[in-house]
Amino acid sequence: MKQVGIEALLTLIVQFGFIWMTFKCIQGIHVERFFRQAPKGLSMLIVLLSVAIGYICADFFMSFF
Repeated sequence: MKQVGIEALLTLIVQFGFIWMTFKCIQGIHVERFFRQAPKGLSMLIVLLSVAIGYICADFFMSFF
């Protein structure tokens, strides 16, 4: 039973880590410079995109372990 909790905690840490790294990478691209006037939902799009990509990368990484 203790092993399941440790695995769940490790999975959460890895997922949040990959989401944070993806968020920082997308922010580094400066997507807003591609628009004359940045759309209102651009920041939400960046957050959702980083969650999606970060989750997929974390799932791929955790599948090896």
